[in-house]
Formats: sequence, C-alpha cells, structure tokens
Amino acid sequence: MDQERALLDLLGLLELDPVPDRGEGEHFLGPAPLEPSSPVYGGHVAAQALAAAGRTVSAGLDVHSVHASFTRPAVPDTPFEHRVERVKDSTSFAARRVCTSQRGREVFALAASFHRPEPGLAHQDPMPDVPAPEDLPTYEERLTKAFGAQVSPLGKPYDQRFVGPLSFDVEKDPSLASARTQVWLRAKGELPAGAGGERERLLHACLLVYICDVTMLETVLVRHGVSWFHANGRSIDYTVWIHQPFRADDWLLCAHETPVAAGGRGLVLGRVFTRDGTLAATLAQEGLLRVSGGQGQTV
Repeated sequence: MDQERALLDLLGLLELDPVPDRGEGEHFLGPAPLEPSSPVYGGHVAAQALAAAGRTVSAGLDVHSVHASFTRPAVPDTPFEHRVERVKDSTSFAARRVCTSQRGREVFALAASFHRPEPGLAHQDPMPDVPAPEDLPTYEERLTKAFGAQVSPLGKPYDQRFVGPLSFDVEKDPSLASARTQVWLRAKGELPAGAGGERERLLHACLLVYICDVTMLETVLVRHGVSWFHANGRSIDYTVWIHQPFRADDWLLCAHETPVAAGGRGLVLGRVFTRDGTLAATLAQEGLLRVSGGQGQTV
C-alpha cells in the first residue's frame, strides 16, 4: 500500500457517523481499521475517540489535554461506538468523556479538555540538538541494514526517522543502551489545507495522538537491550498535553525518556517539538511489556 494512500485511508477512518440518540449522550460510529492486526493499534482508537469528542465542542475551543485508558484489547473487523458525555461547557473550557465499545463491551475510555487560547505567561525548554530528518535513514532502511535483507516500505501513514540506536541494535550491542530515544515523525503525505480554524487543528491533534503512540514503548526496550523479537507490549494509559499549534504533516521531533519500569510495566515521558524548535506537546505513556526468553537486564 502506498504511504500517501495509507494517510488518506487514515483520514477516512477519522470520519465518524452519528448514531441516533439513545438518551445517553451523543454517539458516533467509527470504522474498524483496515489492517487486520490484533489487538488493534491503540493510537487508532485514541485518535477516533478524540475526533468524536471534538465533534461536540463549540467553535473557538482547541483541545489541550487528552487522557486515554485502554481497558480491553480492541479487535479488528469490528466498528467502534464512541459515546460522548458533555462534562463541562463554559466560555473558556469544555470537558468531554468518551466511552468506546465494541460488541457492547467497553474497550477504551478518554477524557479530553478544550480551552479557548488567551494571553498569559509563556516559556519552554529548548529543543535538543539533533540531525535533520533528511540526514537520517528511514525506518525501513534501518531494518534493511540491520538484517541484511531489503525491507520495502511498510505502508504506514507516517514516516519515522530515529536519531540513535533502535532496540534491535542494542540487543546486538548492549553498550548502546540508553534511557532516551529521539525520533522525527510526520504523517506521510500532505494534508489538505483548510481554513486554519479549530477543526483543522483538531485533525492535526488526532493525527499527533495516532502517530506518537507508535514509538514510545521502544524507549523502554532500548534501555534494556530487548528487541520486539523478544517482547510484546501494549499501551495501558496514554496522555497528551498540547501547548501550541503544529502540523502533523510537518516533521515533529519526539524526545522520549523512561524514568522507571517495574511490575511488568514501563513508563515513558516525551516532548514534541516542531522543526523551528517550538515545544508543541508533552506526552506520557505507561505500557505493559512482557519479555520472553530471559532477555534484557535490570539497569
């Protein structure tokens, strides 16, 4: 599948159909992902639920925080029903809760807050000094070099360029282990230009939630020298705070670090910068990570 085609398909998956009112808030039906992977990629569910919440918010309010909880693994080939509860509506803020279900069972819960931007204090940390994305190999090129076999484009709706070692590099050479990873990410393809209002910014926020979920748990494996060949994992909780506007089809630097892993869970914190150094978002994710074959080390 062409990657630009994959992005168009993803945009289609964010188009939700209203469900007739059942007296329990507003409902939307979201299509199942095209990929048959099981469980369904968590970023897909989170992006759809945020899109549902945003459909109920008044003009002039931008999403600034998203708190997601993955309660059950979502299954492929089954649509998602998103039930939106209006928790708060005021001049400056709106709050929404979304319960997402499949076949009558809750699989996901989201709390989102929306704010009307206003004047105030402003500061941010600087962006790390890293190579430009154009100077880095693609993920497929990294795989090809590591395993000596040509890896064709994976047909994902995003491009990713890692600055340092990946987990399979550290598994081969434990001296490369690090508590930090840095990766450039962007939606693959140019998104249609809109009027630049909050609906367009909501779309870019949904895409950020989608693409950033894909790389965070890699940081835990890089610290321990375990590759995905010897581990499997999934998101448990995922939080995104959005500070300033950005475009998801421009390169975004995700700087991740993992302060702790314990009890089979790993925590990753992240900061997302635009190419011009603007700190656009902050991330936090806890994931379940199960390691096979006695791999890894305590560090």
